[in-house]
Amino acid sequence: MDELPIGRRVAYWRNRRKMSQQVFADRLGKSKSWVDKVERGVRRLDKFSVVYEIADVLQLDVQILLGKDPERRPDSVNCVDQVEVEEIRAALERYDQISAFFYAPPEPPPLPEMRKAVTHAWLSYQHAKYGMLARTLPRLLREAQAADTAYADGAQGREAAHLLGQVYQIASSALRKLGEHELAWLAADRSIAVSQRAGDQLLAGTATTRVALALLSLGRSRPALEINVNIANRLAPGTDGNDCAPERLSVYGMLLLQGAMAAARIGDGATVRDLLGGAEEAARGLDGDHNYYWSCFGPTNVQLHRAAAAVELGDGRVAVEVHAGLDLEAFNALLPERRAHHYLDQARAHALIGDIELASEMLLEGDRLAPSEIRCRPLAREVLSDVLRRTRGTPTAPVAELAEHMSVGV
Repeated sequence: MDELPIGRRVAYWRNRRKMSQQVFADRLGKSKSWVDKVERGVRRLDKFSVVYEIADVLQLDVQILLGKDPERRPDSVNCVDQVEVEEIRAALERYDQISAFFYAPPEPPPLPEMRKAVTHAWLSYQHAKYGMLARTLPRLLREAQAADTAYADGAQGREAAHLLGQVYQIASSALRKLGEHELAWLAADRSIAVSQRAGDQLLAGTATTRVALALLSLGRSRPALEINVNIANRLAPGTDGNDCAPERLSVYGMLLLQGAMAAARIGDGATVRDLLGGAEEAARGLDGDHNYYWSCFGPTNVQLHRAAAAVELGDGRVAVEVHAGLDLEAFNALLPERRAHHYLDQARAHALIGDIELASEMLLEGDRLAPSEIRCRPLAREVLSDVLRRTRGTPTAPVAELAEHMSVGV
């Protein structure tokens, strides 16, 4: 598209942003006729200030409008832009259940197709394909909401609610990674309500972890701790007639792990130890790490959270020791998001103890494994900025290249 006149590029991106000429003109403070002439090349854009203003309205890098956007490298990562986030927001703000009281609901997609789409979305998330996931989430949210509205009763209704609850959880998890904490909280809160209609306590338990994670991201550590522990006590295997099935052990264990992370954020080391101990005991009831309810729970994941909690408590040395003691075969069997997230935690741990060289290597290791987990996360940008600030002399070529990809100043 670089060879196109600038007016054609403006038209292309205006259409891609789903703006009419009138809406675009209103946001620029211009007339519709002015926009039309620019797009047809009748009127020249010879003021950089106007070009920058157009780029701002289109939420676009000005270099793209100028035709100077470099060709995408094969190893580059397509993260999520603000327009895609707004499309997810619009999908979350729909209230199809209320509309159904007044109008016939739209034809819902067949539930077997929905199951496949939800599974694909989970795998996209767990493989840290955040850009791909963000582009599919708006439609998936709309379709899951339509299915939940249309299949209101009976077994199909419960399954539709179950699928919608999962989609809300996927959205919450992805949005939190991308730093959209308020939206992550909204999606997680929606998942709680839908899970109750699905009649699945374990789905409600995983929804609780999403709510707690969103609260933690918003700085609400104590409520995050309380909600995790409260629901964990209700789901504890072997109490009040609860079974000890691996699915229940997994959800129960994840609630304890997230509670431990919240306690670590508060600085409550004793509670961290208690909750990690409970999670470790639950993990012993499993034959390794499993992905029941998309939890990735098991002995290895408990150790990853032990390291992460140590980082939150400011004890980088303990976190590094935990990493050194990992079962590498079990660790390498985990999904990419989990492992890359751990490497990010290890980068923070090494930075805490002043080992900037190894902190850099951990970031690079995470980037090699799951680039989006490093390049698309605000937290990773903060860690890389800290590493660059504390690097003596010139950073290595791979670190400088990563910084360039992430637009972090060297």
